[in-house]
Amino acid sequence: MIYIASDHAGFYLKKRLIKYLEIKGYEIFDCGAYELDEADDYPDFIIPCAKKVIADKASVGIVIGGSGQGEAIAANKVKGVRAAVFYGPPFDIARLAKEHNDANVLSLGARFVSDDDAKRGVTLWLAAKFEGGRHQRRIDKISKEELL
Repeated sequence: MIYIASDHAGFYLKKRLIKYLEIKGYEIFDCGAYELDEADDYPDFIIPCAKKVIADKASVGIVIGGSGQGEAIAANKVKGVRAAVFYGPPFDIARLAKEHNDANVLSLGARFVSDDDAKRGVTLWLAAKFEGGRHQRRIDKISKEELL
């Protein structure tokens, strides 16, 4: 399952990614926003999305906003979430977010990434596998600092 959420700034990219991922055969759960509202606040959609990812251990999440930064910060407040930001090339950043950091949420900055680059980055991230080893040791150290 892929949980996906956006605010108004990521609304249209989210809609296009949902169509793309469904065509690729992925199961998608849209956590909102469900309509374009320039006054909405990204935490209202991102935090529930992140909580769904944690509740469903086999799932991942994609969160989208204008820059992707605030969305990643909000998602990372949920214990167990490891959100990484992707803006576009180099595409290795998306792959390494999963391979080295076991990122279970990918945050996209809709104002900085093209649709094609977002699709390619998400595809690489979804296909990547966590390498474990020395990277697991680092993830464990980060997890010890989580307070919630």
